Amino acid sequence: MALPNSSFLPLLALPLLYWGFNLPKRQPKETKLVFYVHDYLSGHDTSAITVAGKDGPKTCVLHFGTMVAVDDRVTEGPDPKSKEIGRAQGMYINSQLDGKGLHLMFSIIFTDGEFKGSTLEIQGADLFAMKEREFSIVSGTGYFRFVKGYGIMTTQFIDIPNLRAILKLDVTVNHY
Repeated sequence: MALPNSSFLPLLALPLLYWGFNLPKRQPKETKLVFYVHDYLSGHDTSAITVAGKDGPKTCVLHFGTMVAVDDRVTEGPDPKSKEIGRAQGMYINSQLDGKGLHLMFSIIFTDGEFKGSTLEIQGADLFAMKEREFSIVSGTGYFRFVKGYGIMTTQFIDIPNLRAILKLDVTVNHY
């Protein structure tokens, strides 16, 4: 079989280019979520532990270089008795020399509700002395495949002597 004349190839490419640029493109969906993370480094319901630091696992999270592993409750409301809808699992490290800033790396794993079985991957700075902090949503699974977005974190409750906090996460994501 003979190859077609090379001057015929551009005629085949033109319709393909036209269709590629003019077919309707899928528009991303925007989803807004509000949930609460209960981060407790002490008490009967401890959900986070120091795993490394200048003085080993006894180092306070408020010291530079301290790493904490978390498996925090995620709830619909700020009340500790509020319905659990997931877990925040991952870690954070105190990454600011004066001890006033963390770097977060954790997954929100939805275990109940509309997004059960889906995850959001969170990464970013947490300058916890500030009232509001912005962080990145860098990935997701399930309902949140191909997600990108951001969140605003505010501290709803903090007990520094006992290292217990409840954080409100107000999240906006775009996904397909």
